[in-house]
Amino acid sequence: MEEHIKLYHGDGGKHTNALINELFYKYFNNEILLSGMDSAIFNTSIGRFAFTTDSFVVKPRFFPGGDIGKLAVCGTVNDLAVSGAKPLYLSTGFIIEEGFSINELQMIVESMGKTCQEIGVKVITGDTKVVEKGNVDGLYINTSGIGIVDKNYKSKPLQPGDNIIITGSIAEHGTVIALKRYDIKVKGDFKSDCGSVYNITSRLAPFYSNIKLMKDPTRGGLATALNEISSIMGHRIRILENNIPIRNEVRAVCSLLGIDPLYLASEGRAILVVDAGMTQEILLCIQNLDNGKDASIIGIIEELKDNIVYLETKIGGRRLLHTLDTPMLPRIC
Repeated sequence: MEEHIKLYHGDGGKHTNALINELFYKYFNNEILLSGMDSAIFNTSIGRFAFTTDSFVVKPRFFPGGDIGKLAVCGTVNDLAVSGAKPLYLSTGFIIEEGFSINELQMIVESMGKTCQEIGVKVITGDTKVVEKGNVDGLYINTSGIGIVDKNYKSKPLQPGDNIIITGSIAEHGTVIALKRYDIKVKGDFKSDCGSVYNITSRLAPFYSNIKLMKDPTRGGLATALNEISSIMGHRIRILENNIPIRNEVRAVCSLLGIDPLYLASEGRAILVVDAGMTQEILLCIQNLDNGKDASIIGIIEELKDNIVYLETKIGGRRLLHTLDTPMLPRIC
């Protein structure tokens, strides 16, 4: 383990995973935590519950399609949703820099309240801390959430032939943050996909017995999320480049900046691994929703158990997709 924390320890990729595995898992070792999924799942006398927490330090705090407040609610709700849970309650903690604008804070809190109403969750507890000027870059928000897991949903072992679905076009949040942060002037309709996926996962409840696993591709993007799935479930994954939905504007900006969209965050998408025999029905169900119109079958689970993820390119070649191991757009969430 390195002697000092670097920015790349927060990118959600290789170095983040190393920090978690070598430090936090070492001292917080328990079977619930070590499952490594988006939410902790635990049993009670009245059912299974999902519990998750996340912190948000995005810069800039306002961006096309959202703001740090909306992101804090949706990010936490999505971790619950992809765990097969109905989100119920949130807590929120604010760490505020002395001198921060009350008007800006009101806008952010108002956005959080509106997003909660739209999704149907409630903030029922919280905390506020104010620190001396210069000790925080404006505002950081922590949110935790709890939900009840649908009795019909449980992650299941993957089988060769299972299909992988992404519920919409990727890399839009990461692209928008890059454009805003570096003040890059380009033409095009750029908007973060920041939003809840609970309307999708709840609509898929009749198919839960056919859904093996769900995950959201946030820090580290689609490629890193797929590597996490491969590592946890122990199968090789083949991804079809032609099938990955990426908007032309996003692809153009990524090409201009030399950024790989497969490693950029999405904040309103979910990855599903599903039974091959029910793939089309599940895909159609998602595509009938406004935020699922671009859903696509992007890959397949293969028989080999070597934890490899690779891309079958447009020209028929193969490219290994590793977990993110270089700094890329810090502070996207």
